[in-house]
Amino acid sequence: MRIMKFGGTSVGTGSAIDRTATILATAQREEGPIVAVVSAMSGITNLLLDTAERAAQGQVIDPAEFRWALSERHLAVVGELIRDPHRSAEVSSAISALAERCARLIESVQVLEDLSPRVRDWIVSFGERMCATLVAAVLADRAVPSEPVESDRLIVTDSDYGNGSPMPDQTRELVAKNLRPVVDRGVLPVVTGFFGANSDGVTVTLGRGGSDFSAAILGNALDAEEVVIWTDVDGVMTADPRLVREARTLPSVTYAEARELAYFGAKVVHPRTMQPAAERGISLRIKNTFRPEHPGTEIGPEPEEKTTNNGSAKAITSIPGLCVISVEGAGLIDVADVTARVFTTVARVGVNVFMISQASSQHSLSFVVSHGDAARVVSALQAEFELDLLRDRLIGILEDPNLAIVAVIGSGMRGTPGVSGKVFSTLGRAGINVVSIAQGSSELNISCAILESEVGRAVAALHEAFGLAEADHVAGTTAG
Repeated sequence: MRIMKFGGTSVGTGSAIDRTATILATAQREEGPIVAVVSAMSGITNLLLDTAERAAQGQVIDPAEFRWALSERHLAVVGELIRDPHRSAEVSSAISALAERCARLIESVQVLEDLSPRVRDWIVSFGERMCATLVAAVLADRAVPSEPVESDRLIVTDSDYGNGSPMPDQTRELVAKNLRPVVDRGVLPVVTGFFGANSDGVTVTLGRGGSDFSAAILGNALDAEEVVIWTDVDGVMTADPRLVREARTLPSVTYAEARELAYFGAKVVHPRTMQPAAERGISLRIKNTFRPEHPGTEIGPEPEEKTTNNGSAKAITSIPGLCVISVEGAGLIDVADVTARVFTTVARVGVNVFMISQASSQHSLSFVVSHGDAARVVSALQAEFELDLLRDRLIGILEDPNLAIVAVIGSGMRGTPGVSGKVFSTLGRAGINVVSIAQGSSELNISCAILESEVGRAVAALHEAFGLAEADHVAGTTAG
């Protein structure tokens, strides 16, 4: 059995859904049972979030206009792709009913001028609900037995609205009860991505990009052979092709490499996707809906016999729009539990930390956050360390904006001498100043913070230095 997940661009237009339906119908016919997982049509989640937030601010939302904005593209695809008039009327009615339900929720938010995390998750789930209904109908119109299945009947999560985590045992039970019988009947289920439900049955989303994650969760619960993530690129690349024209598609990466790449800026796959797959040894594959003939990138376990490549790194990635925050002071070593206090404070304001660096003298602790979160973090830290600052036990809490992280990633770096030297000598020759440095204990990743304006030059220089444009280098490690 294979799980096939299709992202927003793969279901974003009538022609894209036509391709997706062809891929699914062919796979079901030639490869055996398939479970599809779909995202919302591209732009729909943003429409839902923007409308809900405007309603919470007291702006007047016209229900009829909103219903039309939400359903228009879906109904246009019905007219374009579904030939059977009875089925066309049936699916149009179902899509309109979902839009009406969502509009009533928006009206409630507008009246109360309040958008709780629970209600936000419920509202944004409608994009996937509508898309699954549409894609299943298109398949059925092509004589492929298919039906939509809402994932809050399958995936059990905690109650962390906006960033839910699955409960594997409970999920496995629901999948066996509500999804496996659909597959056993020879029906191709089209499952909504992006969300599940807590133990009370309340919708909880898995975070932006969470449809990848939900596909892997279902693959785990079904003991699938493979999870295929269909998107609009050929696979995981050695660098962002917008920064490096010579960037190449990697034929394979390990789970650990993919996790690092996703976390440090590669947008091809959600960072949490690898965990459920790795638990069961399920291969992930990234493929391009618009070039299905391309083999894509396989993500799998570390090979038993690893072939090292001559550059040791696998890819260069980057995250722009960051800020380094430093807690500094000659007496920092004497400040009780300073590290714990810093990161407890950061966690309390709900901010993600991308990188941490501490001077060996313990007089300086630096970490990297998104630029948009920096002001909140600095304010919270100033409140936490108010007495220490007054007593001059800390010099200050400093903010260094307009930065980016550049990360060199690859399992081949583990135990390879001279990799760090090559990274920093390359940046030095390019005249790029390094603000902060970090290397994980796994030796999979060397990260450094630099000026955001230098990202393009840095990524290109490192890509060239490690020979990542060379085909034999790119194919150096095989997964699985």
